[in-house]
Amino acid sequence: MRVGTGIGGWPGEAAGAAKRVEEAGYDYVTCGELSHDSMVLMAVAATGTERVQLQTGVTIAFPRSPMVLAMEAWDIQQMSRGRFVLGLGSQVKGHNERRFGGTWSPPAPRMKEYIQMLHAIWDSWQEGRTPEFLGKQYRYTLMTPNFNPGPIEFPRPKVYLAVVGEAMARVAGEVADGVLPHGGIMTNRYMREVMLPNIRIGLERAGRTWDDIDIGASGYLALGDDDDEILRNVDRFRQPLHFYGSTRTYHHVLRMHGLEELGMKLHALSLEGRWQEMRDTITIDDLLKLAETCRKDDYPEFLQNQREYASMVGWGIGGDTEDAKARSRAIMTRIQQIETSGVPEGLALG
Repeated sequence: MRVGTGIGGWPGEAAGAAKRVEEAGYDYVTCGELSHDSMVLMAVAATGTERVQLQTGVTIAFPRSPMVLAMEAWDIQQMSRGRFVLGLGSQVKGHNERRFGGTWSPPAPRMKEYIQMLHAIWDSWQEGRTPEFLGKQYRYTLMTPNFNPGPIEFPRPKVYLAVVGEAMARVAGEVADGVLPHGGIMTNRYMREVMLPNIRIGLERAGRTWDDIDIGASGYLALGDDDDEILRNVDRFRQPLHFYGSTRTYHHVLRMHGLEELGMKLHALSLEGRWQEMRDTITIDDLLKLAETCRKDDYPEFLQNQREYASMVGWGIGGDTEDAKARSRAIMTRIQQIETSGVPEGLALG
């Protein structure tokens, strides 16, 4: 199983941060896109590394033209010598319209076309194919020599897709190279009962198999050495839950766990800007309905037995002492030695 960790902050710090991740033995480094541009961060990270995979997690797609993003990803793939993975996400309607000043339309069919156009652009550059992608949202029918960067010596970038809804999961199965389950709101039950079956539908539609897609390990999981530490880490889920749970887009996840009323409370409080009160509204019992728990030393075996569908997972090397850091590295090494089937239990393709 591949193991990764994230970097962030100002781009000027990205090369050094990514280099430290590489030296620590990680397989990939990822970055989000909150207050800094993910593509810039990964471009800078490429200059400071030689081995580690570079993965955005995620780049917000719809505010960008597919052509602009295709060009950026092509350049990073070339400069990193084939180590770049483009992780895409749609973001929600309010942010697309009110923060990015963009447009909104049903996100799943739009994302499918977006990825298909990326592939069409890269195919025209790499293989000289005629640009002829015609979708409802996006069209690509023109590429002249002046604007064609030409082929590179590496495969086209992989495209991973962040998923939380059924339709987007099906799109991932059809056209994406990997799935990034939404860590802020995804539970193991929702992943297994909703996400993975819909990814399977997409794979079947496209004539693909589970071997054609990478999937990240998912679920609210609290680790610790004893019950007190585990409970403290369960409590940390209060932060993502109060934010994502306030958005009605994600209330179907809460509904599955009998927490729809909590979601409505969080939404109402968010409209009034009462953010601290939102956090306090969430009880530890609410969190325990969503979270799984595991002892740190048992984590590799947990992944082997409970995340058989996954080929990658995040892990942080933490600790206040060198002994603690060495122990964390040892656990990471054990995780990297895991070989999973990549096929979700009960969802094998015929």
